[in-house]
Amino acid sequence: MSAPPVTPDGRYLVVRGRLWRRANPHLSEERRQALVTELMSARRAVRDALRAGDAAALQGARGRADAAKRALGERGPVWWTDGAPDLNRRMARNTPYAAWFAALPSVSSPAGTRRGSEKGQAETERSVRD
Repeated sequence: MSAPPVTPDGRYLVVRGRLWRRANPHLSEERRQALVTELMSARRAVRDALRAGDAAALQGARGRADAAKRALGERGPVWWTDGAPDLNRRMARNTPYAAWFAALPSVSSPAGTRRGSEKGQAETERSVRD
């Protein structure tokens, strides 16, 4: 499995055609790693709370995950300072990155379709349901 493409400005990575904000590159490696460790622990706690049906634990675990994502810069205020808008979770083809995304080499998905295509998304969804 190859790493997902990263926008030329380093702000987003692209997964299935959607932009996802990257962590703040100004964080020290030590701080970033501590936050990632906390995020993964919080995600495991979410899983465990869901399995146990524990609403209070679930709320706490989700709060921990959100706090870690915000500290990483993946949620909340943007970490860049040039005034550019946050395009997190938007389809790359509908953003100023559209030309860059369209120029990426075609990568086949398990359904044999181009990354980010609407047709491919529909085919993937059908194959999962069947």
